[in-house]
Amino acid sequence: MTTETRTVVGRPLVGRPADLPDGRGRSAIAKEPVHGRRRLVTTGFVGDEQADPRHHGGPDKAVHHYAFDHYPHWREWAPDATCLAAPGAFGENVSTTGLTEADVHLGDTFRLGTAVVQVSQGRSPCWKLDVRLGRRSTARHMQEERITGWYHRVLEQGDVAEGDDLVLLDRPEPDWPLTRLHDVMFDRTGGPEAWAAAAALPTLADGWRHTLRARLDHARIEDWNRRFGN
Repeated sequence: MTTETRTVVGRPLVGRPADLPDGRGRSAIAKEPVHGRRRLVTTGFVGDEQADPRHHGGPDKAVHHYAFDHYPHWREWAPDATCLAAPGAFGENVSTTGLTEADVHLGDTFRLGTAVVQVSQGRSPCWKLDVRLGRRSTARHMQEERITGWYHRVLEQGDVAEGDDLVLLDRPEPDWPLTRLHDVMFDRTGGPEAWAAAAALPTLADGWRHTLRARLDHARIEDWNRRFGN
């Protein structure tokens, strides 16, 4: 297949848990760039941590990738959010331009620096984004606009540095751009046929596969209110 090359914007981004400003817990959503080359292992970048390992991190969500292309939208949404001045506002570990959810497919396999990563799922945004940007309904808005970013699993460990190319190596699911997958996950008009088709995709993360199979078992979509903090 023809490969595409995208350039990583800035340095890899990592963070450690800190208290949220509203006092409702801790989060490692604030990411900061690192200097030099950073090792990427199966659980993520060395030095990156999660405050809630039940919902964040793990092999299927080792790397969060967010398009810097969406930042102008967010600056209009939350003009007072100073964290939007540079990549890292949304907990992303990798930031690029020229590559959005419309361009990326489930299962896409990329060379990132000397590592190899694979797209495993999109993001299910939660209420901590509201706190991060200082505006209620930010998480819900992110989901409705389908600008959630996505996760990679790490197929081959390696090193990543500022300016490394992100090169598409393989696209095993050409019929499943993330925009379609997000419609299945986040559109309440979807139904069992779409849920079953997505759940059968071999490169889908186990977490989203479990969610889809639960929908099939119960014939309904799960309640999102708790995730949105309602």
